[in-house]
Amino acid sequence: MAHWDGSNVRDGQAAVMLSSHHRTSCRVGYPVKVPRILLADDHPMVLEGVAKLVEDFGEVVGKVEDGRALLEAASRLKPDVVVMDISMPGLNGLDAARQLQKIVPHCKIIFLTMHADSTYMTAAFEAGASGYLLKRSAGSELEQAVNTMLAGGHYVTPLAMPGDILPMDPLRRQAPLFKQLTPRQREVLQLIAEGCSTKAIATLLNISVKTVEFHKFNVMETLGMHTIPELTRFAFAHGLVVK
Repeated sequence: MAHWDGSNVRDGQAAVMLSSHHRTSCRVGYPVKVPRILLADDHPMVLEGVAKLVEDFGEVVGKVEDGRALLEAASRLKPDVVVMDISMPGLNGLDAARQLQKIVPHCKIIFLTMHADSTYMTAAFEAGASGYLLKRSAGSELEQAVNTMLAGGHYVTPLAMPGDILPMDPLRRQAPLFKQLTPRQREVLQLIAEGCSTKAIATLLNISVKTVEFHKFNVMETLGMHTIPELTRFAFAHGLVVK
């Protein structure tokens, strides 16, 4: 069983500082810190399955089902690693990852997703990820990916090869426009596409109704769209909304 060795070794001696809430194991006579891992996916069965995998090499400190709950849990639990999906309700994984870097800058982020699309993978690393896995390969790759990241490296599933990558959705060719949206505009766009009313969005984001309308107008102007169905199709195409 492989573990991340979080100790500092100097002159052949292991200098280990472990807080009481960290679970430890032993390898070659030295204490080994077991990574504390937070899981985020909107499918409970996927969460349970991934948790079972993680228990072989890490400690599951929490499981959440949407992006906003992830931010709250990460702030409270301070995990070493977050394993998360891209498409999640409330706040998508890409924007959540950007905020995670501010909340828990030491934390490593790995996306575990069904999206076998090079554009998603590029966006994931731009958002701050250190690893990218497809869900169908989690059983054979997750432990290796976590260990690689905690050692300071990056991990990309071997399955994400050119022949395995799916064709790009035509709407995703508008990616330059998508990148022109601010984080707040993407939040508003996602919530609109999920069917939230203007008042509900204002309450959820703790902003005024007028501010929501202002962001909505700017999103439509930037994207050159005029209707909610157009915005919704665009949000689906860019993984902002769970299908």
